[in-house]
Amino acid sequence: MKILNLISGPRNLSTALMYAFAQRNDTRVIDEPFYAYYLRHAIVNVAHPGKSDILNALPQSKESVIRLIASIHTKNVFVKGMAHHILENEPTFLLPWTNIILIRHPEKLLASFSKVIERPSITDIGIKKASEIFQFLKLHGQAPLVIDSDELLKNPSQYLKKMCAYLELPFSEDMLDWEKGGIKEDGVWAPHWYKNVHNSTGFAVQKSSNQKMPVHLQPVLDEALTYYKILKNNILTND
Repeated sequence: MKILNLISGPRNLSTALMYAFAQRNDTRVIDEPFYAYYLRHAIVNVAHPGKSDILNALPQSKESVIRLIASIHTKNVFVKGMAHHILENEPTFLLPWTNIILIRHPEKLLASFSKVIERPSITDIGIKKASEIFQFLKLHGQAPLVIDSDELLKNPSQYLKKMCAYLELPFSEDMLDWEKGGIKEDGVWAPHWYKNVHNSTGFAVQKSSNQKMPVHLQPVLDEALTYYKILKNNILTND
């Protein structure tokens, strides 16, 4: 079994990518399995919509989450996760997995994220943690694939073909579209976060992509850009 582990920040097209992999007949997807573990063990300074439902729906220990993922019997498992849900400084459990880091320009991320959580910190958006995970995996000879949502949207078919080639998977045209309304693997938090993807049938630039980032988030953006640039230098391009 190959575990394809997507490490993302919020509002990065990670759900759309999960939907794409859910269309494959050789892959099962699992939505943010470390979310309850994060809420239970991290210092979380912002209110997460549906917190009690999340804590009830998912295992709250790291070991239980890893066992859950390992219990899925299929050729490939696609794990959609948030970077900041991984709390360890040295997440050695990631080393046997095939890791993919998804990034988006943090100004766009913050503009979108602030519509649900008004005052996110650098920790809440995951880019710092994603950079740290990249460095950790690279140090251990397991540098992850780094992909960019803007690159993906240039030409989704071409980019997914390049991703699949890198991951040593056959490309499937089925990955390019899905039915409106969600998938059965959606987390219980979907009503709070997944409106755009539930209204979509494939990869597309959202009308909200050009919305302005609130001025009060400028200090968070300034810090985020440092980590974003580290990862940006390593992305798979869509030329």
